[in-house]
Amino acid sequence: MSKKLDIYRVKEGDKVSLSKLNTTDDALFDGDKDEATTKLDEIRDDIAELQGRLYAEGKQRLLVVLQAMDTAGKDSTIRDVFKETNPNGVHVVAFGRPSSEELAHDYLWRVHQHAPIKGGIQIFNRSHYEDVLVVRVSELVPDKQWKRRYGHIRAWEQMLIDEGTTIVKFFLNISKDEQKERLQERLDVREKNWKFETGDIAVRARWDDYMEAYEDAMSQTSTEQAPWHIIPSDKRWYRKLAVAEIVRETLRDLDPQFPPPEVGLDQIVLD
Repeated sequence: MSKKLDIYRVKEGDKVSLSKLNTTDDALFDGDKDEATTKLDEIRDDIAELQGRLYAEGKQRLLVVLQAMDTAGKDSTIRDVFKETNPNGVHVVAFGRPSSEELAHDYLWRVHQHAPIKGGIQIFNRSHYEDVLVVRVSELVPDKQWKRRYGHIRAWEQMLIDEGTTIVKFFLNISKDEQKERLQERLDVREKNWKFETGDIAVRARWDDYMEAYEDAMSQTSTEQAPWHIIPSDKRWYRKLAVAEIVRETLRDLDPQFPPPEVGLDQIVLD
C-alpha cells in the first residue's frame, strides 16, 4: 500500500489518543471539493474492476470493518465507496442489538457466520468490536470479561487471515461539535427525523467514555495484518475519498486475476 496512506494507519503497539487527532484533516488530497468528486468516481471505477477480478478468481477474501460514533457516516461511506461494485460479490451486514438467540451464544457466534466467502468482500457496519465498546461503557459485563476479549478478537482475526482473508478496519473520527450539528440536522429536517433516536442523546452524554473505549480497542487490536485506520470525518467528501483510496490500494495489493480460460476455447465455433 502507498506510504502516503500510512498517515491514518495505527501501527501495532501504538497507543491511540483521539484527542490529538485532527478530525478536519484533508492531507491526502490537494484539490477542492469538486475535484474530489471526480477523483472519487475514478477510484470507485477501479474498486469495481478489482472487485470483479476478485469475484472471478474466487480465492481471496476481504473483510472491511467500519466503526464510528453516531452520525459519523458509516452508511453513506458504504453506499458511496462501493456503489459501482457487483452486489453478487459484495455483502453488508449491520450489527445492532443482539437478539435473544445471539445472546444465548458466545459473543463472536453472530459475527463468525458473516465472515467473507472466497471471492467476496464482506462489510461490517459495526462489528464484533461492539463487545468491547458499548458492552464496556454500558457495563453489561464485568470488566475482567470484556478485557479478555481483546485477545479473543486478535486471535479470531488472525485465524481469518491465516485462512486467506485480508482485513482492513476503519474508525470514522468526528468531533463532538460536528456530531451535534448532524444530530440537530436530523431533528430539523423532517425527511431525516427517522434517523434520530432518543437513545442517541444518552450515548452522546458518554462521549468521553466511548472515546476511551475506542482508544483502548484500537491500541489493543491494530496489528500488522489487521490494521485500524482512523479517518478524519468532519468533512464528508474527504471521509469517503480517504476510505475509498485505502480500499482500492488494499485490493491492488491483493492483485486478483481472472482465472485462465478452458483449454480449446479458441477452437469453438458457434452456429
